[in-house]
Amino acid sequence: MKLAHLSLLSIAFTATALAQTSENNERLREGLKRFPAADTNKDGILTMDEAKVFLAKMGEKSKGKKAVRPDALKPDFAEVAYGPHERNVLDFWKAKSDKPTPVVVFIHGGGFRAGSKENYHGDKKLEDLVKSGVSCAAINYRFLPTAPVQDIMRDCARAIQFIRSKATEWNVDKTRIASVGGSAGAGTSLWLSSHDDLADPKATDPVLRESSRVRCAGLMATQATYDVLRWPEFLGEPKPGFFVEGEVPLFYGLTSMEELKGPVGEKIRHDCDMLAWLSKDDVPLFIDNNQDVPAPTNRGEWLHCTQHARTVKKQCQTVGIECVLVQDEKETKPLLVDFLRKHLAAEGQ
Repeated sequence: MKLAHLSLLSIAFTATALAQTSENNERLREGLKRFPAADTNKDGILTMDEAKVFLAKMGEKSKGKKAVRPDALKPDFAEVAYGPHERNVLDFWKAKSDKPTPVVVFIHGGGFRAGSKENYHGDKKLEDLVKSGVSCAAINYRFLPTAPVQDIMRDCARAIQFIRSKATEWNVDKTRIASVGGSAGAGTSLWLSSHDDLADPKATDPVLRESSRVRCAGLMATQATYDVLRWPEFLGEPKPGFFVEGEVPLFYGLTSMEELKGPVGEKIRHDCDMLAWLSKDDVPLFIDNNQDVPAPTNRGEWLHCTQHARTVKKQCQTVGIECVLVQDEKETKPLLVDFLRKHLAAEGQ
């Protein structure tokens, strides 16, 4: 299934309440018509539960891989499990060094519904870093609706913790780990940069005893916060088509706007609010949101425009964090690789 089809199916299925079926909901009727295999019990009725299972399976199959150059640098360790789910896997490129190396962890985008770590195979930034003495990793994570966004980001945090747990074996310097991502991967990197450390010294799982914090982060087309109810503060009210009915609460694994605005939803939204988490003890950020428009006119701009980036930069300035925003640098365009090497104190800097 092409990713475009998966996206359409996602919209159809997330736009309706969990109790509805194809008998009383037009979108589910359309979903059943286009994807009859989703009706797993073959009773001619598509339920929301059947829709969610079908979408999750398609998400697992549709990894969004890009063509990789035949001469692309191959990972030293591939498909390494860092957690219990089948998508909790990572690839690791080990830089050659007599000393423990810094690590850059790449987190793919795709709206938390698609994408793959393989998108970074053959990536020039990754290869340049490895050749200059910086080890790299690329990770997969669970997709919506298999898990809500707050749990997906904890998958990524666990990947950071797992890499730290392999420090001796993989020659990693635990104190010099950075996160880089695009879109969903960028927002997750911002969350990792700002959220309190998730390390639990008393955990029976040794991975969870490790720190989830990073030294710096690179954010490409980031969102400012995953408390989506805050977006009108800096983007204005969404226009028709920016979101579909029911999409927002399901982003958090909830069933209604009432639940999202209630005590349970407030707690989850705070946990996902990177703007609220940013404080003076957080790390330097490099941001490149190239959709530099006066105001968003479509869903893509609503999700990725420079207003997200400038809102993050404003908060960084308020609390005293270094934030390089490419779109505001008029003299010389800064480069992500240079930023990472500088803040990871990589060799040659």
